[in-house]
Amino acid sequence: MNSTYLATETTKTKTMIINALFIALTLLATMFINIKLPIMGNGGLIHLGNVPLFIAAFVYGKKTGAIAGAFGMAFFDLLSGWAVWAPFTFVIVGVMGLLAGLIAEKAPGNRVLVYSLAAATALIIKVIGYYFAEVIIYGNWILPFGSIPGNIMQVAIAGVIAIPLAGRLKKIVNR
Repeated sequence: MNSTYLATETTKTKTMIINALFIALTLLATMFINIKLPIMGNGGLIHLGNVPLFIAAFVYGKKTGAIAGAFGMAFFDLLSGWAVWAPFTFVIVGVMGLLAGLIAEKAPGNRVLVYSLAAATALIIKVIGYYFAEVIIYGNWILPFGSIPGNIMQVAIAGVIAIPLAGRLKKIVNR
């Protein structure tokens, strides 16, 4: 075997392990670090699954962010009795991770500001995406407005936690 082949295989293996790690971290943070809110529609959930999602997107980029978000949170839905949400979550949170990672990769400037812009973009995607998902699931255009404050709080808290952590972790990973 030549060294180019081994380097390529090592890179693929490392990427696969990082993706699996962030899927697991996203799933675990969503599953075990959450508050159930009975006041929203059929209930709601504020969780910290967006923290590893943001870290994955900011440190490792759009592909890892999309994979961590889509699979990690959709697995949560499937395992926790929220299975009807899984297809919506897969798309919505996958797009959140993809765009947050894309902004983190491409936008020039101060990393804190770039990561804040990425988190704000993810927030908009979450609010709009889950609003329309709830319209489809509940068949009601008014009821989904009740979930918006929880969705905003969920992403804002994750941003406050993930932005400083991602900056530090990115420096460590790039060494």
